[in-house]
Amino acid sequence: MLRVIHTADWQIGREFGLFADDDAAALAAARLTTVKKIGQLATERGADLVLVAGDVFDAPSMADKTMRRLFGALESFQGPWVLLAGNHDPALSAGVWARANELGCIPDNVVVPAAVTTINLNAIGASVLAAPLTQRRVYDDLTAAFETMETPAAHYRLGLAHGSVTGQLQELADAGNPIAADRPETARLDYLALGDWHGKLQIGPRLWYAGTPEQDRFRANEPGYVLQVTLQAPGAVPEVSPVWVGQFRWHDLEVRLIDDSSLDQLDTQLQALDGHAVVRLTLSGQLSLQQQQRLHVLIDTHSARLRALRVDRGDLVTAATDADIADLQADGYLAQVLADLRDPDLDLNTEVREQALQLLANTLMQRHGGSGS
Repeated sequence: MLRVIHTADWQIGREFGLFADDDAAALAAARLTTVKKIGQLATERGADLVLVAGDVFDAPSMADKTMRRLFGALESFQGPWVLLAGNHDPALSAGVWARANELGCIPDNVVVPAAVTTINLNAIGASVLAAPLTQRRVYDDLTAAFETMETPAAHYRLGLAHGSVTGQLQELADAGNPIAADRPETARLDYLALGDWHGKLQIGPRLWYAGTPEQDRFRANEPGYVLQVTLQAPGAVPEVSPVWVGQFRWHDLEVRLIDDSSLDQLDTQLQALDGHAVVRLTLSGQLSLQQQQRLHVLIDTHSARLRALRVDRGDLVTAATDADIADLQADGYLAQVLADLRDPDLDLNTEVREQALQLLANTLMQRHGGSGS
């Protein structure tokens, strides 16, 4: 029996520039924490091998400290690791892998192939046929070489590659790096471990994408897992079990707000998420000034509780009622500005109008001891 942990697309060193600094730092740090968790899982499950199917790093060059931290995280599993160069971190002559070799920071139990090759792991009776990328994009199927690569007769034949399975994933179709869907059959592979698609996905009984183990975008394609692959004997159909290892879950919410009841529903929806939630909230609809003030407090409250909350109010408009205006107790020049902002014939960008109206309302409410913020 052979037990393998299949993972991919760690993209260590990724930056999250669209988030606040503290949130971005937490999201980046989680990727290393998850790598340690993968090693611990491999140890706990009695794995014989960990296969990492490309994009270990997020870029072809990386800070020395980041590289050392990544290889330090691999100490959590003392068995063999095979790390593959992908399109984000190709095996360039002056790239991240060459620098790691110069630093001497790659542990002895970690294999990083620099070209298409066979890695014979005699201690566990397995051979890994690896197809690292040596540039960001290639147009030939590097795994075609697997068909003529020989391995010891009693060994498990495991493929390791990074790219797009031909005819399967339209979103990756123009990215190059093609891989034939029938490669496990034509190359007599027991299992072909793939990377590049960031969600776990089965293409065939012997052909899987593991996806990224730590979600990094708002896409519901089942990221956050590694695959535990069990082979009872060479030639046997693999048993593949997804195992959740992710730290954060990303949620893409679209909410239409029209009244207090819809605000209640939004509050309940956000309350159901815990501190590991990363949320993109897209709002539409129409609220009064008082309801906008309530929304502001609601957003502030949940922003402090969730890991990250990004809000797009672009399609949410303010309809200031006469009662709203009366409550603001505006007079003189400010009263005229409020009237102008409410005038639909005023030639103002909608977003600018909303921001100005909200800012003025906040100012007046603070002046009168209200709850504006």
